[in-house]
Amino acid sequence: MSDSIKKPSWKERLHEIIYEADTKEGKLFDVILLIAILASILLVMLESVKSFDNAHHSLLNIGEWIITILFSIEYILRVISIKKPSKYIFSFYGIIDFLSTVPMYLSLFFIGSQGLVALRALRLLRVFRILKLARYIGASNKLMLALKASRAKIAVFLFFVVIVCIILGTIMYMIEGEENGFTNIPVSIYWAIVTLTTVGFGDIAPQTPLGQLIASAIMILGYSIIAIPTGIVSSEMTKTDVDTNTQSCPSCLKETHKTNATFCYNCGSILN
Repeated sequence: MSDSIKKPSWKERLHEIIYEADTKEGKLFDVILLIAILASILLVMLESVKSFDNAHHSLLNIGEWIITILFSIEYILRVISIKKPSKYIFSFYGIIDFLSTVPMYLSLFFIGSQGLVALRALRLLRVFRILKLARYIGASNKLMLALKASRAKIAVFLFFVVIVCIILGTIMYMIEGEENGFTNIPVSIYWAIVTLTTVGFGDIAPQTPLGQLIASAIMILGYSIIAIPTGIVSSEMTKTDVDTNTQSCPSCLKETHKTNATFCYNCGSILN
């Protein structure tokens, strides 16, 4: 009796393990990569400590090459396991994966004192591996969707903040003047931004009673506007709170499909 259920091909099986986390193998794959990413970031940090690097440079270099080879294998498997490799290669995560892997190979071509500066810059690109962690945080997709949906409202809010800073900076320039450190309008706007965001470097401070009163009002205003972008994003996150899984489309790599979905919501391809 022939088996009526079609068995998935090796590419489909590989895609399920690499791009999804609903299976035991997929979870194990993600855990191994998480450990490798954290280890690589630790190696980059330790390498920047001169005393530790001088004492353990060979060990750090061997560890980095092991992780680089592991990420290279991961990159190749991600490319060959989807129907349209270009969708992954030129995607955000594809570019991040490439930038986090290629510096070690490029460093082989920068030999000699003249290439030390470029070599250091290339090796520091490995810090991009920290961005690889985002794909393994379940809530990150929901946050990205909420930020995308609220980008217009956030843009209006930022435009309002810029206008307020320009107006307040100009007012403080007229009140305080050059003798109190507000030498021109751009410097005064810089002070308004620093004060409104509650950073308060203290390099410039109003000296007149009226200027101090306005500065106090700006500080209080700064605390009140902090909640606005948070509320905008939180509102959009509640709208995107739907029942989704980690299933990834083998054709276009779109994620956040609804549970029990048969077809991709973006390209219509059949999901594995």
